[in-house]
Amino acid sequence: MEKLELTPPPAILFALEPLRAMADYVASLAPASQPLPQGDGHPVIVFPGLGVSGYATEGLRERLKELNYEVHDWEQGVNQWPDTEFDGFLDLLSEQLKRIHSQNGRPISLIGWSLGGVYARELAKTHPKLVRQAITLATPFADQPNSTHAGWLFTLLNGGVSPMDEALLRRLSIDPAVPCTSVYSPSDGVVGWAGCVGTESEYHRNIEVDNVSHWGMLHNPEVLRVVARLLAEHRRGTFRTLLDTCVTKLL
Repeated sequence: MEKLELTPPPAILFALEPLRAMADYVASLAPASQPLPQGDGHPVIVFPGLGVSGYATEGLRERLKELNYEVHDWEQGVNQWPDTEFDGFLDLLSEQLKRIHSQNGRPISLIGWSLGGVYARELAKTHPKLVRQAITLATPFADQPNSTHAGWLFTLLNGGVSPMDEALLRRLSIDPAVPCTSVYSPSDGVVGWAGCVGTESEYHRNIEVDNVSHWGMLHNPEVLRVVARLLAEHRRGTFRTLLDTCVTKLL
């Protein structure tokens, strides 16, 4: 894939984020233009973005429950990057993953919004047998901290020093060996869309959604349709045909 320029979104998009996010939320209140596929009951964990807790993802989780999924919050409160060693924090998140898998006996779908998608991808790498797929929403896993408008908050929450060194950034850009989808918007006002795009492969696919704000990713009807289609797919393994079929149905 051609290397993309990693730059922050235009300032005007960042300034309009609150208004556009409100529009995305209002759009989510309207009746669906077409029925969403019902799920098969498999478990799903939803990870929130930087600086917010599971309260921010509650609307998405409720909608997925209505589609017949066993949906879980990440159970770690406000997401402000771990105050411990990164792999130690992943071990903590793994405890919930293992517990839910033990109770349900089925692979788990992981959905992460923004920074939360980083955890979803890393858990998929360390526990591929427990993970059905990883879906990230506006997650800049291939980005640099200074290529987002959230970089200052990220640094502030970590004592004025960015916790992202070059080795960690390279690690985060590597895709899991399980089905993985990055949903991104070119009009994202917080993170640069180019940092949300990975190399397409047997396991990884990028899906663009138009005119969606960063904060509105959790509410926008088109994003919900994409997520619902991906969760409803039963095949676990090679992802190319699966995702091509999914996108064709959405068009």
